[in-house]
Amino acid sequence: MSVRAVGLAPSLRRATFAPKFARNQVALRSVIGKRGIQTQSLPPSTSQGILNEQRLKRPSSPHFTIYQPQLTWLGSIAHRVTGASLSALLYGFSLAYLVAPGTFDSAHVIEFVAGVPDYVKTAAKVVLAVPFAFHGFNGVRHLAWDLGKFMTVKGAYSSGYAVLGATALSTVYLVWW
Repeated sequence: MSVRAVGLAPSLRRATFAPKFARNQVALRSVIGKRGIQTQSLPPSTSQGILNEQRLKRPSSPHFTIYQPQLTWLGSIAHRVTGASLSALLYGFSLAYLVAPGTFDSAHVIEFVAGVPDYVKTAAKVVLAVPFAFHGFNGVRHLAWDLGKFMTVKGAYSSGYAVLGATALSTVYLVWW
């Protein structure tokens, strides 16, 4: 009967061709002392308390309160906020129209707006025009970034200021004309 039939060939091959150091690891393990580790089973509430204590001892990572505000991240935050607010407005009005179509039809909306004072209308136009204009122009800026344009720091800032300028001009146009 051969060693291959018994299944010892790989083990014998490893033992024969292994370096002398690898063959003596068993002897080294018995000489080097082992550390004793004691474990203890804890209830979930205790382990949660230990975890909370460890988290309190960790240093907190720096937050954006210690950084000087930059146009790039302020623009990014404003883009997200304006997108979310415009979406909430659209979905809110759409759901209101679905729930009560007689209340939110064109005739009732026009009648309501006609009864509102002019300064409230102007303020409402500004509140609607600023996020609409900013989100639109900043979206074009993001599309330009997707094309690889304005990718330098100078380009990012110049396009950011262009977005702010275009937002201001288009807001004035949308509110007064």
